[in-house]
Amino acid sequence: MLNQVDNNSKTDNQMRYLFYVTLSYSFSVLRPLEKAINKRGGKVAWFIPKGSEAEKFLKVDDLRLLDVYQVKQFNPHATLAPGNFIPDFFPGVKVQVFHGFDSGKKGKFNIRGFFDLYCTQGPNITQGFSSINDGTCEVVETGWSKLDPLFSLHPDTHQFKSDKPVILYAPTFSPSLTSTYALYPYIKQLAQSRDWQWIVKLHPKATAEEIEMFKGLTSDKLQFIETGDVIPLLQAADVLLSDTSSILAEFALQEKAVVAFNNRRPEEWMINFQQADQLENMLDNAFQRSETLLQNITTHCNAIHPYQDGLSSERTLDAIDKLVASGTDHLKAKPFNLIRRLKIRKKLKYYRWS
Repeated sequence: MLNQVDNNSKTDNQMRYLFYVTLSYSFSVLRPLEKAINKRGGKVAWFIPKGSEAEKFLKVDDLRLLDVYQVKQFNPHATLAPGNFIPDFFPGVKVQVFHGFDSGKKGKFNIRGFFDLYCTQGPNITQGFSSINDGTCEVVETGWSKLDPLFSLHPDTHQFKSDKPVILYAPTFSPSLTSTYALYPYIKQLAQSRDWQWIVKLHPKATAEEIEMFKGLTSDKLQFIETGDVIPLLQAADVLLSDTSSILAEFALQEKAVVAFNNRRPEEWMINFQQADQLENMLDNAFQRSETLLQNITTHCNAIHPYQDGLSSERTLDAIDKLVASGTDHLKAKPFNLIRRLKIRKKLKYYRWS
């Protein structure tokens, strides 16, 4: 892991991109962009706040910047974040590349006054953000970089394949929405009684108790996986089980069935249920995949992410480079956001206003 940074000037020809990472799910969004940047001859650096659970997913040859001083030295043309916030004092245009689809949680559509560019995944997200755009940012539909690898076979997918039906369980972390406690005893039972293969991937914000619970179920029929790249898991599984999580939509893009427990916004493209003891029947229905269900899945996927060419990262970079070239003078001034700015400065131990 490299920490040395040269003092860069934006007068050179090499485009520089900084990835701002706070949680491990960011890697699956940013790695495809990194690949596209390298292909174009650009340069990538990573900034991860010290102590973040995402640190362990960095590679040894990643260029990691350890403090704001090194960020200023690197002097990126653009800073990208899959999260909802970004340090306003980092150089370059600020780009939101999203960490998930609209899963019905509160606050999904919110212009927070930190980003110059929103790179949206599909028509429904584009329309949502365009309708509330206050002129402080651009909204460009590019497709989602995270899904570029979904449309070609991942080299690690074979590790999770099985001659048995494969179920991926990937719940959300929100205490009011997660299914971990309600479904745990039924997953435990089914992992013993049915000839199914389970993969359990908890959210990076899962509690220690939840991790201990599901790690304890590990057997020849159930794998507990900790990873920053869920693409192999999505490709290997035949059915996804979750609750109110955007991973439902990601999985459905493969035209596979999803099962949701107490989804906050149930729709016709998912199999939603409200009683935990119905889990086995719901999974059986998912494996049957009715024609009506598959048609509903197709209709939904066209609305959220119609791109299956694996080139969303390229479109995202095109949008970023275009804004870098034009500048941001045409955008309205952003709100001051004093409280949020102070919180970020305190977290990163940086108190200057430039």
